[in-house]
Amino acid sequence: MTAPGASVPPPPVSLAASGARYAGLLGAVLLAVAGYLGGALPDAPLGATPASIWRTPDGPATLSCWLIGTVLLVGAWWSLREGAPSTRWAYVTAGLWALPLLVAPPLGSRDVYSYACQGWTYAHGVDPYTVGVAAAGCPWLDTVAPIWRDTPAPYGPVFVLLAALAVGLGGGLTGTIVALRVIAVAGLLLAALCLPALARAAGVPAGLVAGVPARRGVSAGLVAGVPARRAVWLALAGPLVGVHLVAGAHNDAVMLGLLLCGLLVVVRRPGRPAALLLAGALLGLAVTVKASAVVVVPFAVLAGMPDQYTVRALLRHGAWLTGGLLAALLVTSAVSGLGFGWVGGLTHSGDSEQWTSPPTAVGFVVDYAGALVGRDPQAVPLVRAVALLLLVGVLLLLWWRAWLVLRGLNEAASSEVRCSGVGCSGVAGPEVAARVKASPGVVSSGVVSSGVVSSGVVSSGFACPEVGCPRVARSRVALHGAALALVATVVLSPVFHPWYATWPLALLALTAARTTWFVLPTAAAAFLALPDGTNLARVTKAPGALAMTALLLALLVRTLRTARRRRHR
Repeated sequence: MTAPGASVPPPPVSLAASGARYAGLLGAVLLAVAGYLGGALPDAPLGATPASIWRTPDGPATLSCWLIGTVLLVGAWWSLREGAPSTRWAYVTAGLWALPLLVAPPLGSRDVYSYACQGWTYAHGVDPYTVGVAAAGCPWLDTVAPIWRDTPAPYGPVFVLLAALAVGLGGGLTGTIVALRVIAVAGLLLAALCLPALARAAGVPAGLVAGVPARRGVSAGLVAGVPARRAVWLALAGPLVGVHLVAGAHNDAVMLGLLLCGLLVVVRRPGRPAALLLAGALLGLAVTVKASAVVVVPFAVLAGMPDQYTVRALLRHGAWLTGGLLAALLVTSAVSGLGFGWVGGLTHSGDSEQWTSPPTAVGFVVDYAGALVGRDPQAVPLVRAVALLLLVGVLLLLWWRAWLVLRGLNEAASSEVRCSGVGCSGVAGPEVAARVKASPGVVSSGVVSSGVVSSGVVSSGFACPEVGCPRVARSRVALHGAALALVATVVLSPVFHPWYATWPLALLALTAARTTWFVLPTAAAAFLALPDGTNLARVTKAPGALAMTALLLALLVRTLRTARRRRHR
């Protein structure tokens, strides 16, 4: 029998895991070959379609390598979605898969050329928030997708500074692309450094991870390594990470690294003014790379509250974190000399219309229905505006439910909660149980084991590690709320690109008990972009919009039925 609290050695690497490692490596190599044959090269033809690519001399080989490579990479990642054999094994495998893509041409998107031109624009004394790269005279204009040639930069001043640095270091186009890829990989490395510590601070208990039973004599929460090995695997080995964040050098990698670093500081040092200021500054830097990171900030405030969940404590700790965030915004805007002009550039992020954005898909379907009766509703802008209003409501609801659960857990912890070597249990009043039960999304994700809240007894299945049972639960609630906020942002935004699915991936890997619901759409997104950046959503507009709308209706019906069953319990 293993003593409570003792570390359990990782199981030996199975034949299936070894097979997944080398199948994924072969997939990455094939994707790199597809990149050299027909990737997003500077001189690649723009506006291609699958048919036009197939008719080129290297077209059949390009598409075959892309399809087989993507299937292998996705399949290998999917097969170990409940956790790699060990954290170290997950790191090594993710690194192996990244190597071929690190030396491949840009894949899946031409955005890196837009970054290069925006950096060139700023480096040559032109404001990229008021002038498009075409008017600025970027010498690499022909490499930029036409839709982005006349639009201002939609990114914050930190990334514009990084892009200008890449131009200065790289000199020419090739050197600039290499420098931008190094910057993206640095963001991923920062995220990789933060994941194990975040898993220890707030990871899903091992026994609540589907497919990973607790060992005899060991509490479910004490099976070592499961949260970290799963989080590292899902967050770093995914096909979207290799193709779009490494080969594509998307700035989302930098945003994610800063975001996870800020959250790590706040969960490791809650309630400490200096730590909250630092965490706020890191989150502010993430926002000044990509503004979508701002939805995490309210949940970071909750994670930074050490004990009492009162309005006074919320305002006090929130002020420190917000102060750090505002300082980062002000300093970077002043240092860049660009002020807050970047905020206006955000309005152009929706210039692209594709059915992969659910609101856009619904707008398309309304337009198609109108055309059947001789009308032209022009519904896409309206549906997108409604979706943004809905997003605000969803974010507020997620934050409020997290707040209620945290207050309930705090009161349960203060009501004679007793921690033994294998778990915590305590008795709280019915009102405390109601607060904890108020958030089924969080309960079902492992915050409260199996959602057991009855007769005023709050029973928590998570273990009491050295950081303390209540703190682990509180951190997990806040981080899971942040993950769901990012999910809502991705789903309800006017535009969806495949790499957007990487935003909530790491936090969901850390906090969600079940993985299929978010791993499956992430895997599907890996098939949306061809090596040269051609988005298949562009050539499947009508069927894709109909399918997306049907999926949304099915999910809505299922959600309503589930809510009705819960009310009748």
